[in-house]
Amino acid sequence: MGVIKNEYDVEGYSPTDPEPTHKHIAPGIPVYGDDAGAVPGESFTYGDSLYARIQRFAGKYAIEQRGIERVPENERTDTNLAKVGTMWLAANMVVSSFAIGALAVPVFQLGFVDALLTILFINLLGITPVCFFSTFGPVFGLRQMVLSRFFFGWWGVKIIAVFNVLACVGWSSVNVIVGAQLLHAVNNDVPGYAGIIIIAACTFLVTLFGYKVVHYYEFYSWIPSFIIFLIVLGEFAHSGAFVNLPMKVGTSEAGGVLSFASSVFGFATGWTSYAADYTVYQPHTVSRVKTFAWTWAGLIFPLLFTEMLGLAIATAMTFDPETFEPTNSYAKGYEGSGIGGLLAAVLFPPLGRFGQFCLVVLALSIVANNCPNIYSVSLSLQVLGRWTQAVPRFIWTFIGTLIYCAIAIPGYSHFESVLENFMLVIGYWLAIYEGISLPEHFIFKRGISGYDPTIYTSPHLLPPGIAAILAFCFGVFGAVMGMAQVWFIGPIGKHIGTPAYGGDIGFPLAFAFAFVSYCGLRTVEKRRFGR
Repeated sequence: MGVIKNEYDVEGYSPTDPEPTHKHIAPGIPVYGDDAGAVPGESFTYGDSLYARIQRFAGKYAIEQRGIERVPENERTDTNLAKVGTMWLAANMVVSSFAIGALAVPVFQLGFVDALLTILFINLLGITPVCFFSTFGPVFGLRQMVLSRFFFGWWGVKIIAVFNVLACVGWSSVNVIVGAQLLHAVNNDVPGYAGIIIIAACTFLVTLFGYKVVHYYEFYSWIPSFIIFLIVLGEFAHSGAFVNLPMKVGTSEAGGVLSFASSVFGFATGWTSYAADYTVYQPHTVSRVKTFAWTWAGLIFPLLFTEMLGLAIATAMTFDPETFEPTNSYAKGYEGSGIGGLLAAVLFPPLGRFGQFCLVVLALSIVANNCPNIYSVSLSLQVLGRWTQAVPRFIWTFIGTLIYCAIAIPGYSHFESVLENFMLVIGYWLAIYEGISLPEHFIFKRGISGYDPTIYTSPHLLPPGIAAILAFCFGVFGAVMGMAQVWFIGPIGKHIGTPAYGGDIGFPLAFAFAFVSYCGLRTVEKRRFGR
């Protein structure tokens, strides 16, 4: 598309440039008065290159032109913190999170109370890093993957960006499959691929226009979804089909709880790697505590509500103990159309055509769930290199949409196994990411005052990244040792639970191995390189 060549070429730097400096308006709250490294919005249209012409065309239709470039302070004008909360409220008040809770019964064979407690405590743990990193956006005006350069270095972050691209595309594929199942449950004549294309097209239209439109859409889109879920709750409660499944005991119970916890954690913490993307237009004067609180509220309520609702409805499924054939409408609906069939069993008999309408609304709620994924995948791709940054954000959004559709269409008939296995893998890599970034922030940088965002384009001033890459490898080793999946059971994981299935402790081991190894390696690295 042509490389940006002007005074705002953010990928370039000169070793002779003066060292950036900053001051503080209060302890721990830096102000970067010169906005060094920030790129004014009008600079994207300078010149007559193909890149500039495309950006001017985009500007005519109010499409966001900015990618991973730092946002200047005078363009950080979004002071409505409620948007931060509703962003995550809408993204999680969806059928995908409902499906997480429903998996506790048919996949992990858990009782009601043990699954309920797992949902509560693991979500509280999983969302904490998301809330924490959301506070970085207003302070620095940098996207999450760009901020990760301060943890993994200029070159190491490219590896992380690849994992984040896989996460964004994978979550989008999984989510759109759920939505397509709902549409198929409403009308069996609607094939899975058609539902996938419909939802993907709607998502693309929202993310095409960028940050402001994504926030505006999410600000309202949770309302109809919440109303439908309340109707689902009321109809299911009225049916009397709920069963308080007893908690099991022994190694099989331990293995099931740990494996289900990995799935819940993977979904809750899955937003960590793009948390700051949705607060970069907030001014630096915004309270970090308030940003954290709004993010926390926007995450915890929909996750607990939808997952616990999914769990409760899943308890109504009954199967023949000998043949494992479904014996009631809930189980038959789930066997026939997955989560869509389960919801149809709740809504269709009492509500008829209105119940079908409710399922269509829930299917379209996937748009809100996929918007953060598809918006952020473009930013992660731009981090990979100079040439990827020279491709405008909205073009990467379109390419990402095509890729996840190509994955979801053939994977439509294998939703349950895809969802379970993919969420566990995501939990592993994000646990490693957190095991490296958190000690770097608290131990080595000693808080916000230890960052200088003006060096985000200077490889020679950023951490070398050697310690982070090596610690990442140790984290992968820990994950392999503790994982318990259908295709592999680690040597530690197989001792948790029954020998045939084990119990998944991959994510705590991944975090622990990464954390401990990084602390030692980073100490040596900092002494050797001084940065």
